[in-house]
Amino acid sequence: MPQYLTVGHLLHQLQNIDPNLPIRLAVNPDWPFTHYLAAEVVVRDGKAFIVDDGQEDHLPPSVRDALNWS
Repeated sequence: MPQYLTVGHLLHQLQNIDPNLPIRLAVNPDWPFTHYLAAEVVVRDGKAFIVDDGQEDHLPPSVRDALNWS
């Protein structure tokens, strides 16, 4: 897997996941919180930007462990 994700890599990873699952962004191991994703993706300057739509809660310990952020 490349260091920086492309749209193709993201689509590949998501293709076998239940499309009805809510999705959250796990942010910063020093401040482990989950964030909502906005409903829009903005494409500018050759990059796709997935927009943060606010903080939800602390990242669950099981997710921190899976990411080795503990």
